[in-house]
Amino acid sequence: MSASDAGPTGATTLVGVVGWPVDHSLSPAMHNAAFRAMELDWIYVALPVSPGRLPAALDGLAALGFAGANVTMPHKTESAALVGELSDDARRLQALNTVVVTPDGLAGHNTDAPGFERFLRDDASFDPAGRRVLLYGAGGAARACALALARAGAAEIVVAVRSPARAFPLVQALDDLPVKVRTATSLADAADVSADLIVNATPVGAHGEELPEPAMGPDTVVVDLLYHVASTPLRVHAREAGARSFGGLGLLLHQAALSHELWTGRQPPLEAMSAAAVAALGGEATLR
Repeated sequence: MSASDAGPTGATTLVGVVGWPVDHSLSPAMHNAAFRAMELDWIYVALPVSPGRLPAALDGLAALGFAGANVTMPHKTESAALVGELSDDARRLQALNTVVVTPDGLAGHNTDAPGFERFLRDDASFDPAGRRVLLYGAGGAARACALALARAGAAEIVVAVRSPARAFPLVQALDDLPVKVRTATSLADAADVSADLIVNATPVGAHGEELPEPAMGPDTVVVDLLYHVASTPLRVHAREAGARSFGGLGLLLHQAALSHELWTGRQPPLEAMSAAAVAALGGEATLR
């Protein structure tokens, strides 16, 4: 019996998610479902940490017996500055989403980029090599997606942002990679871009707002990273145009699975994690 069935004991291994707020997080449901399926005496808990208290929270993980933690908004960037040992991706993106407690201290990782790589390969069956990508947004999620696409051989990434200056950290993160990065001068300019893959890494669409969209067709793949809503205007337009459309749950699952692997050394059952996430969302979300 896993700890998530019966509650933690003195022998239970603890992990959790550090953020503010974290009451909306799907991570406890997904990870505890994996621990139950694997019959591991582990439990995953929400760890609400208000701004200003992050250093103390991270210092306390080892003392409290945690094996590690996920880190979510608004702490991803600050955590990267506080954790001494960073993976290549965490250092390049200057943000982390996973902490592993080691005998030598805390190690920071970012599983968003490899999670997006797995999602494109396993769920979307999309090979970015030689393709043009339209990416809405330049924040942390967008940078991770851009890194994954650049490593996979994308020919060009067009970044659509409200202000071109906001794209500078993204361009800098890809500086030594063989990909052309072009910044649209405004979101409206995105409507003139011809792209094989369209990715929305902004909150636009969560409440029915519409993005300026380019022409789409059956050969276009559309990914909207929003997953708390059953559909968005971008995904509706994609389906109407015959394009293949995906929500953000697939990326969420794959980055979570990579965190699980870092902590336990074992691959978790994605089916159990997916079912738990969909149930937590009220059954409204799907991978597609």
